[in-house]
Amino acid sequence: MKHQSEVLRIWEHPRPEEVGDSVEEFLRLLGGPTWIEIPGKDQSRSRAIVTLLHGNEPSGVHAIHQWLRLGNQPQVNVACFLGAIDAALAPPGFALRTLPGHKDLNRCWKAPFDGTEGRMAQEVLDQLRLMKPEALIDLHNTSGRSPSYAITTQTGNKQKTLTSLFSDQLVITDLRLGALMEAIEFEIPTIAVECGEYHDPQSHQLAFDGINRFAQTDDLFSNEIENSNITVFEHPVRIELQKGRIVAYGTSPITTADLTLRADADKLNFDMLYFGEQIGWAGPDELNVLTAFDAKGNNRVKEIFSINKGQLHLAQAGRILMMTTDPIMASTDCLFYFLPATNR
Repeated sequence: MKHQSEVLRIWEHPRPEEVGDSVEEFLRLLGGPTWIEIPGKDQSRSRAIVTLLHGNEPSGVHAIHQWLRLGNQPQVNVACFLGAIDAALAPPGFALRTLPGHKDLNRCWKAPFDGTEGRMAQEVLDQLRLMKPEALIDLHNTSGRSPSYAITTQTGNKQKTLTSLFSDQLVITDLRLGALMEAIEFEIPTIAVECGEYHDPQSHQLAFDGINRFAQTDDLFSNEIENSNITVFEHPVRIELQKGRIVAYGTSPITTADLTLRADADKLNFDMLYFGEQIGWAGPDELNVLTAFDAKGNNRVKEIFSINKGQLHLAQAGRILMMTTDPIMASTDCLFYFLPATNR
C-alpha cells in the first residue's frame, strides 16, 4: 500500500515484483520523495537508510533497488528515504543536483523548515524520531574520482562500526551546514557515506554490499572492538570560491577564469599532499578569490595556500577531499575540503 502526506509518499513493504525492472522505472513508480518501510524478522528494532538527497548521486538508489528486488527479509525493520526523485529523473537522468529554483536537500535539516524541501526534511525527522532507529546511513557520491569514505559529527565506536560496512576511512567534521546527520547527531548513530564517483559501477556495488550488511547483520555493534583498522581524520576546512568568481580546470592557466585548478585535480582526493604541491594557477586577484573557513569561522586561506610566480601551491601538508573537475559544481557548492595534517 502506498499513501502520502503533503510532501512525502509512504510505501509499506513493496514486493520485489512491484519495484520495476530498472532503477529508472523504480524512480518513476515512486513519483516523488518517498519513505519505504520493510518489516524485519525482529520488529522490535529498526534501522534507516537515506539517499538521493542530490539527484546526481545514484549509487544509493541503485543499491536500494537491487536490494528490494532480492526480496530478502532484513534482520530488523528497515526504512529508506529517497529524496530528490524529480531531479534524478530530469533529462538526461542523474545529471542535476537539484531542480532549478529548488533548495539543496542536503542543507535543509535545520530550522526554519520552510519551503517544500524544509517541510520534507521536517517530516522525515518526525518519522525518524517516531521509529527510533538504532543506526542511520546516508548514501552519497562524489562528483570526481575518489575512494569511499564516511563522514560523521561524533567520535565513537558505533560510527566506526558503521563506517566499516563501507570503507576504512572516517572524517569527523565540526562544520555545520544543515545536513541530516547534524539534526540527529545526539539521537541516532549516523554516518554519511561517500561511495565514490557517481558514474562508477564499483560505487553502486559498494553501496549495495554495504546496505546488505547493514540490513542483514543481526547485531550491528557486536564487533566494535575490531575497528582499529578505521583511519580517522578530523576538522575539515571548506574551500569556496568567492561569489561571482569563475573557476576553470586545465593544464595551464586559463585567462578568462579567476582561478584555474589542475585538469586532473580530482586524482588528488585523499592522497597525502605536502608543502609546495601545485594544485593550480592564480588569477590577478590571487588568494582574494578564495575562502577557507573552519568550524570556528576562521578564514585560513593564507595558511593553506601560497602563490609563487602565478602558481597556486599548498602552504602546508594535508589531504584534499570532494575535489571535483566540474566548474558548475565547484562554483555553486564548494571547490573542495582540506584536511590539515596538523590541526590546531
